[in-house]
Amino acid sequence: MSNKCDLSKEEKVWIICRLLYQAPPGEFYSVFEDLRILVQDDDLMRQEAAQVCAHHNKNNFTLVRIEGTNVLMTRYNDLGGNRFFDPKYKFSFKFDHLSGISNKFQLHGIAWDETELWRTALNSALKAYVDSHFPSGDCCVFRKTLKNWQVFVVCIASHQYKPLGFWNGLWKGEWTFSQIPVITQVTGAIHLQVHYFKDANLHMTVCKTVEETLHVIDPAQLAIDFVKLIETEDNKFHIAMLENFQTLTDEIWRKILRRQLPVTRTIINWNKLLTNQSIKTNISSHEKNIQNV
Repeated sequence: MSNKCDLSKEEKVWIICRLLYQAPPGEFYSVFEDLRILVQDDDLMRQEAAQVCAHHNKNNFTLVRIEGTNVLMTRYNDLGGNRFFDPKYKFSFKFDHLSGISNKFQLHGIAWDETELWRTALNSALKAYVDSHFPSGDCCVFRKTLKNWQVFVVCIASHQYKPLGFWNGLWKGEWTFSQIPVITQVTGAIHLQVHYFKDANLHMTVCKTVEETLHVIDPAQLAIDFVKLIETEDNKFHIAMLENFQTLTDEIWRKILRRQLPVTRTIINWNKLLTNQSIKTNISSHEKNIQNV
């Protein structure tokens, strides 16, 4: 007698890929292991997960630590065949996305021309900014050729993975502009993603796009002006996020967080939870006031 709940291989693949694509930053391997236990087919899991994992790593600007240096994995330094290159130290490497192992290192030649001089100046100024504002962040400036124009692609990523604290987060910046004399158009996107999973399952994804212009006169001045632009837009985004959180009322939080039928099949008493949280906040505030006396 056949089991109507049995899934075909195609249906399993579709479900596996859908769930893996939804894995929050820093949680891909946890989702993969949970699915592997459920599916009970390691060959199928590895076959289908490898490509999704590569997309996950490149899309989130995943950081790889190689012999004392950090390398961001993005689609801009992807050479194909799971090989990536580092423009600063001019080497490439093979990366196994599922195991996280990097090997087969080799030199990757990059022409030392005027464009590379501009790229280096931009990268140095950007690195100083990221180091001072993102303790766990890193960045890289890549150069591309588009319709005979040299294009700079700036990638910034700050990963905060705190599974023991029940949350993970990613701040990502992606900026593009051409090395066009006098004035260039800058397009950018700031992306924030947070997952909180203690006594709840809260996902938050926010993205802001930016369009501005910069004067292109010399490498040093462009680097200074570009970093100022990024700092201004990052601060605007940060302040806007804080202001939005402060305007959220308890009722709005209930509507956002409430899940009518959670895994336990019972309704969560949000009023009790909010009351307890309010009591904890008042006690904490009272203790701080006593300490300041």
